[in-house]
Amino acid sequence: MRAMTVSAEWRCAAADVPPGGSAKFRLHRGGRVVDGFVVHHEGGFHAYVNRCPHVGTPLDLWPNEFFSEDGQWLVCSTHGAVFTPSTGECIAGPCAGDRLQRLAVRRDGDAVVVGDGGA
Repeated sequence: MRAMTVSAEWRCAAADVPPGGSAKFRLHRGGRVVDGFVVHHEGGFHAYVNRCPHVGTPLDLWPNEFFSEDGQWLVCSTHGAVFTPSTGECIAGPCAGDRLQRLAVRRDGDAVVVGDGGA
């Protein structure tokens, strides 16, 4: 079995994350491997560490399921915390006022690139 390589940068085709969509990934960040996700919301890409600030659990109960049913909010599956996709701010639930940990994200031609941003 071949070992999985985790780098400090993750990239995918922007078309693979359509509007209202998301993608999960792993990054090497600050000497550790972290799970993250990127969402395509209202014309922009936003990336976060997949960890709720309330108790540290992943947001998605089902793989790659981050959005509310109406596609307007990110929702933690553990306690129902609600986050604004563009800022990561928790607007309702047990961690209201806190934020998801943002990851640097940029476009590189037809690709979306998530990196540690020097963190």
